[in-house]
Amino acid sequence: MTHGNLFIITAASGAGKTSLIKALLVKDAQLKLSISHTTRKPRPGEIDGVDYHFVDEAKFLHMLGEAKFLESALVHEARYGTSQAAVDQQLAAGWDVILEIDWQGAAQVRRLYPQAISIFILPPSIETLEQRLNGRGQDAAAVIAKRVAAARSEMAHVAAFDYVTINDDFDVALQDIAAIFRTQRLVGSTQMQRHASLIQTLT
Repeated sequence: MTHGNLFIITAASGAGKTSLIKALLVKDAQLKLSISHTTRKPRPGEIDGVDYHFVDEAKFLHMLGEAKFLESALVHEARYGTSQAAVDQQLAAGWDVILEIDWQGAAQVRRLYPQAISIFILPPSIETLEQRLNGRGQDAAAVIAKRVAAARSEMAHVAAFDYVTINDDFDVALQDIAAIFRTQRLVGSTQMQRHASLIQTLT
């Protein structure tokens, strides 16, 4: 059975990560997005079980205590965690899985899954990041200032990632990430596994 690839996609809030991932999922039928658990409240339009598994603090801490999470982090005063069982099940079924997580979670995952491919998405400037956060119309000025400061801290970890793309032009960034996925699927060891029967007949 073909084992899927694990992709980590990280970006500071406002860099366009979620929009890019949604577009990738539409374009690429081999991809699955891991749905994280979080203690934060749903934003307008978000659906439980689709965008996140929204849980309370007690439920999250119970799962954490039972080592149910592949990674977990405290971000902007809310907890986030990725179900290890759900990810392993999707990978074993041959799906390529995207983890939409922060740099802390990425470091945790890579310790357990060193073969994971990590991608960091940068904004073209701090000013653009601020404009995008303001454009959401969801947060007060003080909250946005706090998010921008957190973004600078997050982006300081960009050198730890395998690939980096700048989301200045959405279509170009989308093509960049799609190219990374395609390249990874063409790695020799992956192709040897996926096309084992063909390679056996040819050799």
